[in-house]
Amino acid sequence: MDAFQPTPPAWTNNAIHAFEFCCPNCSANSLEAQQVWINRRSPVYGDNHRRKWQEFYQCQCGGTWWAWSSDRPPSNLKPRDQDLPMED
Repeated sequence: MDAFQPTPPAWTNNAIHAFEFCCPNCSANSLEAQQVWINRRSPVYGDNHRRKWQEFYQCQCGGTWWAWSSDRPPSNLKPRDQDLPMED
């Protein structure tokens, strides 16, 4: 499964919006997902004029959920991009 394919996979049809960046059914985090798809065709611009995308996750428990890319918690692998210049 390519997370960046242009067409959404069928499993995204029943995804629910997770207000915390984890599965609403079992609280598994995004790294535990079985499949991921990012809707890069329809970016939304936030208050700070930065793009954000819907990220869809198919969880190991069978649930499907989505959250905004801007809601993803900080990673200890890479600093947040808050200090980077704005994209054109």
